[in-house]
Amino acid sequence: MTQHDADGSVPALRTGRLGRRYGTVWGLRDCTVEVPAGAVAALVGPNGAGKTTLMEMITGLLAPTEGQVSVFGQTSRAGTAETLARVGYVAQDHPLYRDFTVADMFHLGRAMNPSWDQGLAAARVDALGIPLKRKVKGLSGGQQAQVSLTMALAKRAPLLVLDEPLSSLDPVARLEFMRDLMASAADSALTFLISSHVVSELERFCDWLIILSHGHVQLAGPADDLLAAHRLLTVPRATPDAQLPGTAIHRTDSDRHSTVLVRADAVQLAVQGHAGWPADPVSFEQLVMAYLQRSSRASATGNPAPAVPQPGPNSKAVTR
Repeated sequence: MTQHDADGSVPALRTGRLGRRYGTVWGLRDCTVEVPAGAVAALVGPNGAGKTTLMEMITGLLAPTEGQVSVFGQTSRAGTAETLARVGYVAQDHPLYRDFTVADMFHLGRAMNPSWDQGLAAARVDALGIPLKRKVKGLSGGQQAQVSLTMALAKRAPLLVLDEPLSSLDPVARLEFMRDLMASAADSALTFLISSHVVSELERFCDWLIILSHGHVQLAGPADDLLAAHRLLTVPRATPDAQLPGTAIHRTDSDRHSTVLVRADAVQLAVQGHAGWPADPVSFEQLVMAYLQRSSRASATGNPAPAVPQPGPNSKAVTR
């Protein structure tokens, strides 16, 4: 049965207590996230955080050990044609057959995808100046990435998942790739889930954020809401975390003062205002790095950092 949100909309992506075990080791555990239709969602985390595992379960390439995934209300099942048709996927290494021409790759895409849009594929590479007769091995890294993206777009799936698509590209190619990706988002009803270590680039384009670390979700929700719920406080170094408003996420100490990123609501911040502590807004990159450092510090002590709850059902809907 199709699952709807409180406002009657169907989320593009929903996972419920999703997990995948490799032998005795969990690559992902108890992952519960939701991404609304039309969002451009950033998936961030260090190597080994579980990002690729999550993406491969979403795309139907990997079966979960526990929990479930649904895409636009339909339960995903690994290896089934129905699941594979609902999700477009661009892998980190842009896997293409090196001895195929671009036209050969499109012929393969057309044969494998009933909803394949050959007109879109041909028009897109023509606009990019990529010859259909050119072999993949003769393309630059940026051109190969663009061919991979074109194949995912031509599949006409409503959810597009990109696993580190920028990792092998130079700065100019990264900028062009993300520019073209966002142009596609603006011209269609697609939902994007993008994994990348280039946090500064994600900040420019993404309106939803999911932070993974050590196989667990640390934070997830609308980027603007999450930024609004956090502040950087400057307090005397001797101030214990228990006296701070909300939850202390990460702390940096100097000789006399400490800078603490806290998650707090408006009431808690109003109370701390009486203490005279400066409270500054936090940037997207500062927020991401604080949660990753928090998780890394907790892991070093053997106590995994608890996840911070997502915003509730009254969070703002994503619009574009």
